[in-house]
Amino acid sequence: MNITIERAALLRSLAHVQSVVERRTTIPVLSNVLLKASDSTLALAATDMDVEIVEDVPAQVVRAGSATAPAHTLYEIVRKLPDGAQVELDCGGDSSMLTLRSGRSQFKLGCLPVEDFPQLTGGNLKHRFELAAADLRSLIDRTRFAISTEETRYYLNGIYIHAARTTTGSGPNAADLPVLRAVATDGHRLARIELPLPEGAASIPGVIIPRKTVNEIRKLIDEAAARIEITLSETKIRFHFDSITVISKLIDGTFPDYERVIPVGNDKILEVKAKPFAASVDRVATISTEKSRAIKLSLHRDNLTLSATSPEAGSATEELEVKYGGPALEIGFNSRYLLDVIQQIGGEEARFIIADAAAPSIVRDTADGGSLYVLMPMRV
Repeated sequence: MNITIERAALLRSLAHVQSVVERRTTIPVLSNVLLKASDSTLALAATDMDVEIVEDVPAQVVRAGSATAPAHTLYEIVRKLPDGAQVELDCGGDSSMLTLRSGRSQFKLGCLPVEDFPQLTGGNLKHRFELAAADLRSLIDRTRFAISTEETRYYLNGIYIHAARTTTGSGPNAADLPVLRAVATDGHRLARIELPLPEGAASIPGVIIPRKTVNEIRKLIDEAAARIEITLSETKIRFHFDSITVISKLIDGTFPDYERVIPVGNDKILEVKAKPFAASVDRVATISTEKSRAIKLSLHRDNLTLSATSPEAGSATEELEVKYGGPALEIGFNSRYLLDVIQQIGGEEARFIIADAAAPSIVRDTADGGSLYVLMPMRV
């Protein structure tokens, strides 16, 4: 293999693929990036056996071929080369050494056999649909904060995607609409986001996309073109956009019946200006203890008092004008969880639908009927 490529193009692609490579692995070849040169293209691939990222980048191919090289080392070398540099990658017939030349710099990197590099074959991914890049970004951003990090409940370590139906409006104006629904929960809070069901997604199985895959996809689609092609089966999912392909295994588990967690009898409505409320929660929570992060909401007619106390730090209170017509009520929340939810509110107001101090509360964005959040209260 012998190619010449622009430093900027190589750096961008290496940054994309090397982020999936684990710093420590018991399988040496997984520390490497696979380089395949053919025609006028260099294909870069990296995997941790659960997620694989492949990207094609234009290059001047003098001699086709393939090699593997240490991913993080190669990335750091290219990152430290001067802007505008041309990079030559040369690998002999035995593929045991990769030579990188740029200007007066030369590096020799040890390679591992190409045939040892594992690849996640896509298999029969019979379900296919497309999402706008902006929709996928929004879906991830508004759910991933609620993904559980508790490894014992591995089936909560991702976002659950499935086709569903939702009712909009009420009375004679009610309509039953098909939607693509994304759900994440860690047992303390739940996020449920709905988008109009894309063409081809009606029969998809319910799948759980792992947290690492979610985070990798989110980084990559910041620069993505307008549409993301998604194909999936019950065990794997594939994202394709621009010149990038991401294939991931899915979590092999059953997502719990989240509908049972969403309360239906809550009857007290609190409406707050989202940004001022978030700022107030953040200020008052400065006093709360690092362990509990507890904050109390005391509700009276059109008035909300936020308070926090700590044996070490003291106490804090702040009042806000709100829309509330129910009876006096006190309810406590973990301030971090409360902020995580409020920061997802894109509209001007957030609506809390509350039962009492012991029951879960619903939080909705008054400007977005497709989002719903559930927060468990805590004793304060």
